[in-house]
Amino acid sequence: MASDMASSSLPWLTLSIFVPIVAGLLVLLLGRDDRPGLTRWLSLAGAVLGFLVTLPLYAGFNNNTSDMQFVEKSPWIETFAVNYHLGIDGISLWFVLLTAFITIIVVVAGWEVITRKVAQYMAAFLILSGLMVGVFAALDGLLFYVFFEATLIPMYIIIGAWGGPNRVYAAFKFFLYTLLGSLLTLVAFIYLWHASGGSFDIQTWHQLPLAYTPQVLIFLALLAAFAVKVPMWPVHTWLPDAHVEAPTGGSVVLAAIMLKLGAYGFLRFSLPIAPDASQDLAWLMISLSLIAVIYIGLVAIVQDDMKKLVAYSSVAHMGFVTLGFFIFNTAGVEGAIVQMISHGFVSGAMFLCIGVLYDRMHTRRIDAYGGVVNVMPRFVTLFVLFSMANAGLPATSGFVGEFTVIMGAVEYNFWIGLLAATALILGAAYSLWMVKRVAFGDITNEEVRGMSDLNAREFLILGVMAVAVLYMGIYPKPFTDVMHVSVEALLQHVSVSKL
Repeated sequence: MASDMASSSLPWLTLSIFVPIVAGLLVLLLGRDDRPGLTRWLSLAGAVLGFLVTLPLYAGFNNNTSDMQFVEKSPWIETFAVNYHLGIDGISLWFVLLTAFITIIVVVAGWEVITRKVAQYMAAFLILSGLMVGVFAALDGLLFYVFFEATLIPMYIIIGAWGGPNRVYAAFKFFLYTLLGSLLTLVAFIYLWHASGGSFDIQTWHQLPLAYTPQVLIFLALLAAFAVKVPMWPVHTWLPDAHVEAPTGGSVVLAAIMLKLGAYGFLRFSLPIAPDASQDLAWLMISLSLIAVIYIGLVAIVQDDMKKLVAYSSVAHMGFVTLGFFIFNTAGVEGAIVQMISHGFVSGAMFLCIGVLYDRMHTRRIDAYGGVVNVMPRFVTLFVLFSMANAGLPATSGFVGEFTVIMGAVEYNFWIGLLAATALILGAAYSLWMVKRVAFGDITNEEVRGMSDLNAREFLILGVMAVAVLYMGIYPKPFTDVMHVSVEALLQHVSVSKL
C-alpha cells in the first residue's frame, strides 16, 4: 500500500539521498589541501542543503496513516523486476532527519581538527550520509541491499585513513564482520524474490504466506546481518575496536546512525516477513538483549579508555532496542525507536566530548585526566549533562526510551522488566565513575592545567546536541506521534499472522 497524501511535485526522498552524495563528489572534485577553507565551507553547504531537503518530509508527513508516504517508483533493472522504489512511514522518517542532522554536526566537528586530506574526509561523510538515507527510504529489497552494503565503503575509508595506530586492523574487522553477515541476507532476499513470483517489493514480501520452516530460515539469515550491525552480543567485538581507532566524526556517525541500520532492518524485514518465527524465537532475542544490557554494562565499568567505555555502553543501550522489538507491545516497540533516536544524540555527543579532550591531550585514558572542571567549566557542564543522559536521567532523552521499554517489558513479563531495569543502575555506575575520574577532584596531571575551555565552534555543536537531548527528554510527544500509527500497524500485522 502507498499513500499519495504526502506526495508532491518534488522528489524529496531522491533529493535527500543524492544532494549529499553530489555535494560529496563536488567536494572531491573542487577541494584541495592547500585551500582547506573552501573545502570546509563547500562541505558545510552540502550538509546543510542535505538537511534542508529532508524538512519537507516532516512538514508534509501525515501522522494518521501507516501507509508509505512520499513514494517514488521507477524501473531500474527490469529483467529482474528491480525498481528504484522509495517511501517512508512513521518508523523511518526520524532516521532520515537524524542522519542529515548528524552530518552537519560531523562536518563542523572536523572543521579545525582535520588538516590532512580534508576534501576526502568531508566527501566520505557526505556520501555516507546519502547512502544511509537510502537504507531508511528503500522499498525495494535489492535497492535496500545496495545501499546497506555501500555504507561500508565510506566508513571503511574513514577508519582506515584517519583512524588511530591500529586503524587498518579495526577497519578490516569492521568490514569483514558486517560483510560476511550480510551475504546470508542476500540469499534470503533471492529466496523471497522467488517466493513472491519475481518481485523485490518489500511490501509484497510482507504479505507472503510463508510456511513456518522458511520463516525460521529467513529470520536466521536476516539475523546474521542485522545482529552484527546493531551489534548484539556476541557479535559485538568489532565495535570497540572500530570506535577506538576511528576519528571523532567516524565514531559519531557509527554510533548515531550506522548501528541503527541493523535495528531498522528488524522492523522492516524480520518482524513483518517472518512474524511466526519472530514470535517463536523471541526468547532467543530477549536473552541476547538482556546479556547485552547487563553483561556488557559490567564490561563498560572496567574500561580505562573513554572511547571503549562509551562503545560498550552503546552495545548495552542497543540491547534495550532489540529487547523492545521482541516483546511485541506498543510501549516496547515505540520505546525502542525512541531509544534509537535518543542514542543518536547522546552517544554522538559523548564521542564529541571525548574528541574535545583528545584534541587537547592526545590521550583517551581516563587516568590521564582528573580535575578538568577546574580549567574547563563550560565543557564539564555539558559533559555531565550527556553522561547523565547516557545513564537515563529523567528529563533527558536517555530516560524516555529506556523507561518506556522497561514498562513494556514489565507488561510482557515482570522478571524480564526487572532484569532490564538493572541497566539504569549499571548506566549510572559506568557514566558517573568516568565523570568522577575525568572531571572532578584535584588536578593530578600538570598537562591538564594547560587545557583551554570550549571554543565557539565546539560550544555550538555541543550546545545544539544538548538542546536536542533536553527537548526530547522533556517533550517526546512529537517523536512518538509520528511513529504511533505505523507501530500499531506493524504489531497488528505480526499478531494477525500468528492467529
